Amino acid sequence: MSGRAQLMWDEAVTGYDFGPGHPMDPVRLALTRRLVDAFGLDREVEVVAAKAAGESTLRLVHRQDYIGAVRAASADPAAADQSYGLGTMDDPAFAGMHEVSSLIAGQSVGAAEAVWRGEALHAVNFAGGLHHAMPGGASGFCIYNDASLAIARLLELGAERVAYVDVDVHHGDGVQTAFWEDPRVLTISLHEHPRTLFPQTGWPEETGADSAAGSAVNVALPAGTGDAGWLRAFHAVVPELIADFRPQVLVTQHGADTHFEDPLAHLAVSLDAQRAVQVACHDLAHEYADGRWVALGGGGYAVVDVVPRSWTHLVAIAAGRAVEPEAMIPEGWRQEVFAKTRQLAPARMTDGRWPVAWLGWDEGYDPADRLDQAVLATRRAVFPLRGLLA
Repeated sequence: MSGRAQLMWDEAVTGYDFGPGHPMDPVRLALTRRLVDAFGLDREVEVVAAKAAGESTLRLVHRQDYIGAVRAASADPAAADQSYGLGTMDDPAFAGMHEVSSLIAGQSVGAAEAVWRGEALHAVNFAGGLHHAMPGGASGFCIYNDASLAIARLLELGAERVAYVDVDVHHGDGVQTAFWEDPRVLTISLHEHPRTLFPQTGWPEETGADSAAGSAVNVALPAGTGDAGWLRAFHAVVPELIADFRPQVLVTQHGADTHFEDPLAHLAVSLDAQRAVQVACHDLAHEYADGRWVALGGGGYAVVDVVPRSWTHLVAIAAGRAVEPEAMIPEGWRQEVFAKTRQLAPARMTDGRWPVAWLGWDEGYDPADRLDQAVLATRRAVFPLRGLLA
């Protein structure tokens, strides 16, 4: 197996553009790519442009009628069929939508193929992680569910156990739905509580179909959860489940919208805690999945201050050349940010909270604490189904 990481990138993915004023501004992708280059990480990874996902690949997850509706809306946005979630406020139709959505999906599928075939140990597609798209409809800024397609392709290639860990602030509902009845896939989502955030799913009681009981795991975090609570919840649930499941591949989704500056959600996580979870996912892949790691992007709407830094850390960790939190950001990139956005760019790769301190679950829990209540609810719902002590 090659020890080299792959970065999946085609400049055309920046065409995933819902238009002016939409929160998912593709500048976040372009700025991330430039920051990766500014830190010299191109020399540490193999940059690969995979082909777009074809019809047969898309049908691993999505219904034929929905793919047809996306194609039609892509050709004539004014005729988008809103019954498929297209042409809505969240998912406006735009010319070429099918082509660019297929291209993003193809990067995630290509990442999965490279890792499974041993062409790379780690592969990153930060343009991916579009985890809300359903088999028959668009949802939450997501047209095709590249994360689900990557997992489905791994299963098609012969994988028997794939673990998916989603730390986006929103519930990974589309991926959970795609594999609700499949015990070969363990989906774990840490997200803001559905009482206070879209898509209003991801309750701890959602644990998978009877045929796959305990294969869906949801940690619903109270609004306002910060670094210490977020890391405590992650480490109280994820490592034990991964150790038990022993996946052949670990697929992770790293939405940056948990950040305290994100305008669309209510957690209070720093860039430094996001980096700590990225490191933890990398380590889990090496400990339990022979290093096979597919890492995706996701949400993130603080498009200058947060997203590029968070995903550049992700690429660097995958490349085996982590960027230190205190590292100064190259001035050339900061100038480019101002030229593109008229915003002032951050100066360092940290929010000043490194190293992040948190208490492990084995140090005891407080039954009156809302974070601990959330963790305990998940453990009680899922762990016994997997033969583990709650």
